[in-house]
Amino acid sequence: MATTTISSVVATPREGRFNKNAARRVRVEGKIPAVVYGAGQDSVAVTVDPRVIIKILHSDTGHNTIFDLDVTGAGTVKAMIVDWQNEPIKGALLHIDLKRIAMDKAIRVSVPVQLIGVPVGVKTQGGILEHVLREVEIECLPADIPSHLDADVSGLEINQAIHVSDLPHSGSIKFLEDEGLTVAHVSMIKEEVVAVEEVVEAATEPEVAKKGKGETDAAPDAKADAKTDAKADAKKK
Repeated sequence: MATTTISSVVATPREGRFNKNAARRVRVEGKIPAVVYGAGQDSVAVTVDPRVIIKILHSDTGHNTIFDLDVTGAGTVKAMIVDWQNEPIKGALLHIDLKRIAMDKAIRVSVPVQLIGVPVGVKTQGGILEHVLREVEIECLPADIPSHLDADVSGLEINQAIHVSDLPHSGSIKFLEDEGLTVAHVSMIKEEVVAVEEVVEAATEPEVAKKGKGETDAAPDAKADAKTDAKADAKKK
């Protein structure tokens, strides 16, 4: 059963208008506005001590904690926290929804999943463990609400997974999630491959056009040979 060191919460009924100004005055007085509903009874606007609520939310059983709610002038009932609002910047508690609980009727709650052990795929195969499903929705009697559900991942190798069907099952708990949903799995670490293209420029020296160079170089020799031949012919004559 979800229990905590907080045995009871005292709630004082609110009167008058329930607007932003009224809620602000409640907080100035060190309380926070809340509403109590459920169990076939009318809703009641109340104020509660935020310090007590924070202790419940930070306990092992968290918002699934069942406690005695003592509403001044209306008696004591079993209740639990079903919703709360925080101030976005400082995180101060602004409002609480409390639900009356009938201990003989099953209720739906979300229970956290805790992973146990270090997977083989992480220790020896270089993989990484990913916790996919951190809470599962179940249905059970209030007295049977577990504080959490354990999932043993120590035997997981690369590409293996734990599913909802592998979580501890009992006759007192009904799982409302798809049994095939992945709770955790081990996968390979994805390495980012950056393709670097190297552009190599051809350093080829352009050919110098030498058209006619042979002809130009040969011209003086040809003229010299022609003169020599001419002189030889003149001597013979």
